[in-house]
Amino acid sequence: MTNNARVDDDTLELTVSRHLPATPEEVFDAYTDAEKQKVWFSILDEEPGIVEIEVDLRVGGTQTAVWGPSRDQLFRETQVFREIDRPHRLVTRSTGSSPDGATMETDIVVTFEEHEGGTLMTIQQSGFPTVELRDFFATYALIGAFDRIEAFLSRR
Repeated sequence: MTNNARVDDDTLELTVSRHLPATPEEVFDAYTDAEKQKVWFSILDEEPGIVEIEVDLRVGGTQTAVWGPSRDQLFRETQVFREIDRPHRLVTRSTGSSPDGATMETDIVVTFEEHEGGTLMTIQQSGFPTVELRDFFATYALIGAFDRIEAFLSRR
C-alpha cells in the first residue's frame, strides 16, 4: 500500500494515488459498479451500516451513494458523469452532504493507469470550500476509500 498525496493551497485541490493489485478494467469496474461498491464500501467495517448505491454509468448519468451508521446519520453524494473513458479516465461533478446538513460541490478526475503488474489509480479533486475539508479528504476520506477498494480487489 503506497499512497501519494499532493495538496495545493492556492486552488484547494488535492491529488491522491494508490497502486492497486488488479488490471485497470477491474479497478475501473470496482469503482463504478453499484454491486461491487456496496461490497467494498463496507468491507472494513466491524459493524455494518447503511450503504445504498445507484449508478447510471453514462455521460450525463449519475451515481448516488448514501451511507452512514444509522438512518439518522446519513451522508449522501451524487456524482454527475461528465466524461467516461473506460478503463482509463472518469470525470464527475460531485455534490455531497453530511448529516448536519453541510453541503459541498467538487470536481473529480479519476485515472486508471497500468503500472507494475497492477493499476495506479489517481484521484484529483478540486473546489473544496476550506483547507481543513480538503486536508480531511487527503488524509482520511480518500485514503479510506483506497483501503476499501484495495481490500476488495485483494479478496477476489
